[in-house]
Amino acid sequence: MKIKFLGHACFYVEEGDFKALIDPFISDNAQCPLKTSDIKDITHIFVTHGHGDHLGDTISIAKNNNATVITNFEISNYLSQHGIAAHPMHIGGRTKFEFGIVKMTPALHGSGIETQSGMLYGGNPCGFLIEVNGKKIYHAGDTGLTMDMKLLENENIDVAMLPIGGNFTMDIEDAVRAVEFLQPKKVIPMHYNTFPVIETDPEIFKKKVSHAEVILLKPNEIYEF
Repeated sequence: MKIKFLGHACFYVEEGDFKALIDPFISDNAQCPLKTSDIKDITHIFVTHGHGDHLGDTISIAKNNNATVITNFEISNYLSQHGIAAHPMHIGGRTKFEFGIVKMTPALHGSGIETQSGMLYGGNPCGFLIEVNGKKIYHAGDTGLTMDMKLLENENIDVAMLPIGGNFTMDIEDAVRAVEFLQPKKVIPMHYNTFPVIETDPEIFKKKVSHAEVILLKPNEIYEF
């Protein structure tokens, strides 16, 4: 499986014919080295919640690639109004797809969708457990530390992507605790240094984590396993 970090909380994931984006914050993301026009052959898009730095360029990328969006029920309805093929899920749901298995996990956050007419209700924020060819990754979405993460310990997660920037999500101290709860083999920190209010040093996170190998990725760098 190939995991490419595209800055903030955006990742490209590839395993065989499965080519997906998670939280495609591209065009307004100063960290992202790509333009939306660079993104081709995407089969699926995962959206953890409705905020602009996560829903991002979902509509344009989905249309240009004929991709299916996997997200919560409310965001699915919103995207369907824009002609997007969306598969709705909700917290705790586990579903088999042609590429593998997806479980939607809880996240403690908000999920409003900004529109010209005002803020729309975006349903529950979430994370995703994604399993393809026996390889399992966990994208926590934007979240604070929660005891629910302890329930994922038995999922045998290969790679966990966890926010560490604080203010809107877990900070380093809580993210270290999350690693203890989850017991993943590897962990990639995300959601930091995009804006001044979430600036932090991922090297400190790496030094503090003792229950997993920390993989620090710069935008456009790839981790494969």
